[in-house]
Amino acid sequence: MKSDRIIVANWKMNPESPETARTIFLAIRRASEKLKRTRTVVCPPAIFFGNLAKLSTSKVQVGVQDVFWQNNGPHTGELGVSMVVASGGTHAIIGHSERRELGETSAMINKKVLAALREKITVILCIGEKERDNQGNYLGFVKDQISSALAGVQKRYVENLVIAYEPVWAIGKSEQEVMKGADMHEMLLYIRKIISEMLGRDYAESVPVLYGGSVSALNAEDIIGNGHADGLLVGRQSLDPVQFKEIMNIVDSAN
Repeated sequence: MKSDRIIVANWKMNPESPETARTIFLAIRRASEKLKRTRTVVCPPAIFFGNLAKLSTSKVQVGVQDVFWQNNGPHTGELGVSMVVASGGTHAIIGHSERRELGETSAMINKKVLAALREKITVILCIGEKERDNQGNYLGFVKDQISSALAGVQKRYVENLVIAYEPVWAIGKSEQEVMKGADMHEMLLYIRKIISEMLGRDYAESVPVLYGGSVSALNAEDIIGNGHADGLLVGRQSLDPVQFKEIMNIVDSAN
């Protein structure tokens, strides 16, 4: 069965100081205490990760924005899964579009997914098309992303899998230009169909599917209520405690 709703805060390369990171995190933690059915995961830059993980609770956990498939060795700049576990991390964003743009391949993403799941780190697998076409080719693109990323994943690890659908074309757009709830619901059903074909219907229904892409308080209710998303992946708005608190409350109370 699916757990509570999930909101993931992807801070990307922000903020600039550990003091600001701590202030934002503590504000989010206070807001999370009032949520009844929503868990929050904050993914800060790696340099802040360890200190914030010490402040985590059952309602607000801490993850990383990327992870490597080896636990140690001559891999300058990489972050091993065992390091994340030892430092109190519970989640890892893998396959984000910005990482893919830097050259991360499907094969690399698959190795990261497998390594993280083996260590019982919850994988937040990012997928999403760059553009939409009238012929529906983007559907094949999304299917290929999911199929390649989950190749070789055993069913016993599915409980630690989250799919974050983030259409690249929606990133940075205004709330009026991004995906509507009804369209998100169609994509959610398609994503579950792909997972069902790979792992079985029961497993497909249990995997939380989040939406990301210019998320704000103006579209959160539509995405959750009409889009039936299990939560949100929030970028820039997650760095503003006031705005993010509003989004958190909307997700928690949406039907």
